[in-house]
Amino acid sequence: MSRSSPPRLLTLILLAGLATLSLTLIVPSVAGIAVALGVETGTASLLVAGYLAVTAAIQIVAGPLSDRYGRRPVLLAALGVFAAASVGAALAQDFAVLLACRLLQGAVTTAWVVALAAIRDTRPADQAAGMIGTVSMAMAVAPMLGPMVGGLLDAAYGWRAGFWLFAVLGAGVLALAWADFDETRQQGSEGPGLRAAWPTLLGARLFWGHAVCMAASTAAFYAFLSGSPAIARGVLEVRPEVLGLWVGSITGGFLTGSFLAARLAERVGAIGLMLAGRAVACAGLTAGLVCLAFGVVTPLTVFGATVWVGVGNGLTMPGTSAGAMSVRPELAGSASGLSGALTVAFGAVISGLTGAVVGATDVATLLGIMLACSALGGLAALSVRRAAG
Repeated sequence: MSRSSPPRLLTLILLAGLATLSLTLIVPSVAGIAVALGVETGTASLLVAGYLAVTAAIQIVAGPLSDRYGRRPVLLAALGVFAAASVGAALAQDFAVLLACRLLQGAVTTAWVVALAAIRDTRPADQAAGMIGTVSMAMAVAPMLGPMVGGLLDAAYGWRAGFWLFAVLGAGVLALAWADFDETRQQGSEGPGLRAAWPTLLGARLFWGHAVCMAASTAAFYAFLSGSPAIARGVLEVRPEVLGLWVGSITGGFLTGSFLAARLAERVGAIGLMLAGRAVACAGLTAGLVCLAFGVVTPLTVFGATVWVGVGNGLTMPGTSAGAMSVRPELAGSASGLSGALTVAFGAVISGLTGAVVGATDVATLLGIMLACSALGGLAALSVRRAAG
């Protein structure tokens, strides 16, 4: 299929939202699934942890496939697998079948990879960064809504209701993509395939600069998720009923940063967004450490510092995504998938490290880890600026 009109913004937002909603909606049901299907809670948690691992692997494969065979067929196939797997999960009578279907649901992460590639296919880098900022807001809102919607469905109809909702949403988004998502990859720009795409991108200095900036910046968020709940209870004495608001403040910051990125991208450029985001994140965390050094430790000073990581990431992510896909435009899908997979892998490492070394009283350690990650992202952004001339 030749290039036609680009997909509408609503289509891109729904693709991004479905890809991120799929991770968190079933979280409130994990304990109930363990009881219903007779497995340990730790085993049932594979429905989340195993799913996350599979999505990282799928991103690596989905990008090159979309470069090679086109965005549209790869996207439609992935959405079809997701919808079918959701029906299988809703009907599953034992945990092994449920887990297999749940892992197959990971195909939906292709929607995010392809949506980013389609944006870059149809727009210059700076315009692409602005639109990615807009779509990223859906990526932030969906995980927040997921546990709330999932909890309500579970309470009213049981754990299977969440998977039936996935089936309906998957079929609906598939129909929308069929009607609105024309092929965006230019004819004659077929990528070289998985084996050749990796060496090409991994050998490009500019790609590494964007990918490291993305991964390090996001790792600060993973560190926050791993360490902040214990500190909120152990040092800040935050009451359980307001803990979610404080911990969720960083996501509110991300929404703000993404909103600003969408409006500033064409004025300051993708690299300008990267640098601005890193400056904001580092400044906020440094201010928090200064307050800590003077003995001022309150929820407002701690979470007031970390919220700037969210703002900074919201500014940075659109620039890194657009930049990584601009290194070799014919490999935009591969770049989107590979940078996403590297981000998940590095985030998992930092999350595990933070959980191992940050105790209930280690506020300085948590802020220090987050600052180190944010600063590493800043150094990567500076390397991109130097390399780009």
